[in-house]
Order: sequence, then structure tokens, then C-alpha cells
Amino acid sequence: MTRSASTERPTLDPAGFRDLVRRTLAHIAPTAETDRLPTAHQVPTAHRGPSDFDLNPDLPRDFARAADAALAGGRPIRPAAVLIPVIARPKLTLLFTLRTNDLPAHAGQIAFPGGKTEPFDADPLATALREAHEEIGLDPSHVEPLGTLDLYLTGTGYRITPVIALVDPGASLTLDPREVADAFEVPLGFLMDPANHQRHSRIIGGQERHFHAMPFGDRFIWGATAGILRNMHERLFSP
Repeated sequence: MTRSASTERPTLDPAGFRDLVRRTLAHIAPTAETDRLPTAHQVPTAHRGPSDFDLNPDLPRDFARAADAALAGGRPIRPAAVLIPVIARPKLTLLFTLRTNDLPAHAGQIAFPGGKTEPFDADPLATALREAHEEIGLDPSHVEPLGTLDLYLTGTGYRITPVIALVDPGASLTLDPREVADAFEVPLGFLMDPANHQRHSRIIGGQERHFHAMPFGDRFIWGATAGILRNMHERLFSP
């Protein structure tokens, strides 16, 4: 793994971070409400957590019109999970993946390892560990799960459970070239510093969409990944 140099803030070591997460976060179980896709105008209340809708109050209406008829009609939201790999260096870093440019969805974007839940996955942790192993070859024996953040709802109908875990800095990675073009680290202190939290917009599907972003050098972290990081800051590091 490649260490990225930056001023670390907050200055937590692995033991301090482990204690903070375990004291602060509890397991967040889905409810009957969050297991169904909300109809238009219901997303902000039915999903009590961060989402792609936070900066786009009109998105639920557009999504309900444009989405697949069965999905918009109330089929279950698709559950997914991501692993937030906190590399247990003296100054903590977070590991990200860069998706390949030929994927059918979110091509070329920066993301955490993760994906949709399969029927054989016992829980979100199982999904996150399986996906991390498939995408970057991360052996679960090098992963110490700590807790989960709030469920994150995407505009495409995924309900993501973010699983925070400490990862042995000596763990070897083997990237799946079909899905992952690169894996890199960013200092936790940089990502948890509100001075580095930005808001951007771009035209998506003919409409202006606003989103969180955390540019780091030539790496542009945005969308759901940045939204999850914002929630991580609010839950762990906000006064």
C-alpha cells in the first residue's frame, strides 16, 4: 500500500480510533420503512439518514418518473454494503479504489470496496468483506470490523451500509482488473477536516445535480463516497 503524505487531523492512533468508533457507533438495522423504495416526496422522511437527495430536493420526483416502473412502484430498495478500510498506520489513512472506465455503472469513479448484497450474504459485514476480497484481494483475516455508519440511500435505489474497519497495513492487495484500475490511500485527517469538504454541481441526465466532494491532489472524491465520508465526520468528529 502507498502512504499519502499530509497533515493529519484529527491525530488519532489506531487504538484511539478503535475506541472512538466502538464508543460512538451502534449497529444500524434496517426498518420496514427503509426496506421499501419511497415514492416521490417521501424520500427525506422515509429514509432517516444521508442520501443523494440531501442536496437535491427535486431528485425524488425526477427519480420516480425516470426509474424502472416496477422499482418506482415499490419494489424493495436494493441493499448494498461498502467497507471503509482504515489503514492502521501511526497516522491513519483510508483506502479507496478507482473503478475502471468500462464498467456499466459509475465507471472511472472513486469508491470504497463494496457492492450489492447477495442472497447468501449473512449480513452487511459479510457483503463488505466479500466484495473487498473480490475487488482488491483483501483477506478478511487482516480486517478488524469496528462499526457501521448510517444507511446511505443513492438516487439509483441502493441502500448502502458503510462498515468501518481497521486494516493491517501489511495486508497485500490483488486488484481485479475488470473492476479496479487503482487503489490508493488518503490521510484520515484530511478527509475529516471540514475545510476540505466542498460542494460541486454538474449536469447529469439533463439536470443540474449538486453533490459533496473532497478533492485530494488529482483524485476527485465525490457523490455517494463523499456523502458517506461527510456522515463519518458528523458521527465521529463533530462537536
